[in-house]
Amino acid sequence: INAEYMGDDYYLNLLDWSTSNTLVVALNRTVYLWNADSGVIQQLYTTQHDNNVVTAVNWSPDGTMVAVGTNECDVQIWDAAAVRQVGSVKAHAGRVGSFAWGSPLLASGSRDATIMLHDPRAITNTVATLSSHAQEVSGLKWSSEYTQLASGGNDNALLIHDAQRWDRPRFHIRAHTAAVKALAWSPHQPNLLASGGGTQDRTIRFWNTSSGACLHTIDTKSQVCCALWSKHSNELITSHGFVENQLSIWKYPSLKKVADLTGHTSRVLHMAMSPDGQTVVSAAADETIRFWKCFAFEEGRCKMQKKSEPCSPIMRDTIYRIR
Repeated sequence: INAEYMGDDYYLNLLDWSTSNTLVVALNRTVYLWNADSGVIQQLYTTQHDNNVVTAVNWSPDGTMVAVGTNECDVQIWDAAAVRQVGSVKAHAGRVGSFAWGSPLLASGSRDATIMLHDPRAITNTVATLSSHAQEVSGLKWSSEYTQLASGGNDNALLIHDAQRWDRPRFHIRAHTAAVKALAWSPHQPNLLASGGGTQDRTIRFWNTSSGACLHTIDTKSQVCCALWSKHSNELITSHGFVENQLSIWKYPSLKKVADLTGHTSRVLHMAMSPDGQTVVSAAADETIRFWKCFAFEEGRCKMQKKSEPCSPIMRDTIYRIR
């Protein structure tokens, strides 16, 4: 499905799926919303300057607001239903490439190597600035209870921050040998975090964030771009770059690979999951968006479908026109 102008930049985060079943995708200077129930598309925002591309998008936990980051250092808050900007601040000194919207704080990560914590109700109020990364912040994820914030950067570092103490990270982990973008907290086990490294690393590592211990490691043989846990089963789906540009599904804790999902012809830079946990959407540098019925939930059990199911006509037609 066509996604013209989808950028080929490992450090950006241009796709998210809300709890209210609306997909947000950023293509170059424009942010689009697609309602998966009705098929309606809305253009949320287009930047004013040709060189000011959108570099990050993220939904609020309740699915009503969208955070938008830009190449010109903007952190913006948009009311999705009203299609109206409700706040904006230039807090960073570099592009804003990652977000993690928690409760109550919105975290933004930047090329300036800082993470800023904002009160989204008054976006100009910066609650804290975290400066422990040495290079661009490429990944941010809150734990399910919003008690810990994981961050990954181009300095190859994985940091675990405690919400009760922002002056320094609880753990500063240097196990990866390339940039860390892929981060995913398990919904099934407290304090279990998966992290993935870039081209020179190629590993997925599983962490106990209470002790800082590395529990398991998988050598995936390819760049790890994104990671998501299944909501219904103890499985992890990851997206990759060279050589296969595939999505892979792994059992945990056995680390057995369940399936490779192929079709993209360039690295799969972005992933998001539907609110019911059954469908994964992926976006790649080949300028396509693909929907995968990965975790069909039937009669109280999760059944993984190894092949992607065809999109419904409304899904094909509406996403094709996001360009």
